[in-house]
Amino acid sequence: MDDTLKASQVAEKTEAGTTKERLPAHDHLQPSSIEHPIKTENLELLMDVAMHITVELGRRDMRFAEILRLGKGSIVELSKLADDPVDIYVNQSKVAEGEVVVVDEHFGVRITKLLNTDRINRAR
Repeated sequence: MDDTLKASQVAEKTEAGTTKERLPAHDHLQPSSIEHPIKTENLELLMDVAMHITVELGRRDMRFAEILRLGKGSIVELSKLADDPVDIYVNQSKVAEGEVVVVDEHFGVRITKLLNTDRINRAR
C-alpha cells in the first residue's frame, strides 16, 4: 500500500466486518528532516496570547512543623545569595536570569542573561 495515500483512502477490515480508517505510516519522516521556517505573519497570530511570568528569588524545603511555627515577622532563608541572579520563567520554562530592581516603589527585574537565544533569534 502506498504511504502517500490520504487517510480517507486507507482502510482495513475489522473482525466484525466493518471498515475503519487507518492513518498511513510515516516512519521515514524524522523531525530533523522537516523544516518549518518561522514567518512573521505566523508570529502575529500569537502576539495577543497571555503568558504567565514568574520571577524566582530562591527556594527552601521545610518540614511541616517548621511551617507551622512561621508567623508575622518570621524570616525564611532562601537557597540563593543576595548577589545571585534571579530566575525568570515564562509558562514554567526558565528563559532568562536577571537582577531585582525597584521602579517607582515597585519591584522589577532587569534581564541580564537570556537562555537558549538560538531559538529566540529564529523566532524574530
